[in-house]
Amino acid sequence: MKPKTWDTEALGELVTFRSGGTPSRENPAFWNGSLPWFSGKDLKTHFLKDSIEHLSDSAIKRRSTLCPAGGILVLIRGMTLMKEVPVGLLRCEAAFNQDVKALLPDAERIDAQFLAYFLRAENQRIRNLVTTAGHGTGRLPLESLEEYPISFPPLAEQRKIADILTTWEEGLEKLDALIAAKDRRKKALMQQLLAGKLRFPKSGRKPWEKLRMNTLLARVFRPIEWAADKSLSLVSLRRRCGGLFRRADVLGADYKTQDLHDLMADDFLISKRQVVHGAWALVTPEFQGSHVSKEYAILVNTGPEKLHMPFFAWLAQTPRMIRFARVASTGVHIEKLIFDTDVFLREIIRIPADMEEQRAIAAILDTCDEELRLLRAERAAIDQQKRGLMQRLLTGKVRVSI
Repeated sequence: MKPKTWDTEALGELVTFRSGGTPSRENPAFWNGSLPWFSGKDLKTHFLKDSIEHLSDSAIKRRSTLCPAGGILVLIRGMTLMKEVPVGLLRCEAAFNQDVKALLPDAERIDAQFLAYFLRAENQRIRNLVTTAGHGTGRLPLESLEEYPISFPPLAEQRKIADILTTWEEGLEKLDALIAAKDRRKKALMQQLLAGKLRFPKSGRKPWEKLRMNTLLARVFRPIEWAADKSLSLVSLRRRCGGLFRRADVLGADYKTQDLHDLMADDFLISKRQVVHGAWALVTPEFQGSHVSKEYAILVNTGPEKLHMPFFAWLAQTPRMIRFARVASTGVHIEKLIFDTDVFLREIIRIPADMEEQRAIAAILDTCDEELRLLRAERAAIDQQKRGLMQRLLTGKVRVSI
């Protein structure tokens, strides 16, 4: 229920809609200029400051095809609409493609920032208006968007609400920038540390060794004693070296296979069908005693005096090791390849001869990873608080003084 001092109008009564388009890609003179050109893949942040692609001045036939700074872009066609309706507030003049609509608010009635936040807060309700076009592509009908009800307070209160939410949004942007910088730093350290370009004085500058992996690692099988009433603690691997995650526990009788194996801490777990996408990781202590099917390969360290497994886990994230996994996989399609452990273990890796150097490298990268994890958790908590505040402010449950 809206507050008594708030009005409700159809969106089409508060904004002017503007359509976009795509200049001919056959004419290179239209592209790689300085004017941002937004498509659905650019609508990932609240404030839209730049786009992936840019147009030249010659691509713009008339200014009416542009959206000025302060306009709002809404995706109306694309597969993303099956999950959410991306909305962004332009901080620059820009062009946009035909899958996006620009909304130019009536400045005497509705504040652009307030409206952008309102549309984001209403995202799930607006998504209910989405229909399905061909090939599963979502479509947000323009007439439904025009008729969507917008509740809003007097203009001064709109601006105060927008100012409060913008303070939170800008704080999140700064945190995003810090996370991105820390992530770049981690990747740069990985490149230097895991290639031996950055060394440690305590290592005595010992040269790195080239060793065949089958002298350090071996595949093991730990079949469980299956029983219909046995509780199975199942885990899987994320792609892109994203680590392990738990699946729902099930009873043996409810699982399709009895060929399951136990995991132990410091195992190196490999998804035989997904490893070409980086689906492998070190088993950390919290996953000890979990179970995996025969679709996974388990490697153990047979040379603990020469190999520190956390170091190997970081080494496995390098492009060279992912390439080894691809070479060791056979099949006719990338999603149907099968990993051959023996072929993989015949490859040669280069590692520090000094175990202390391996431990130091792993410790540094573990610290970087933990710092990023904490920052991302902090960001998620702040974003959750902002969403709660946004919901209360944009429904009038919490009022602001003018």
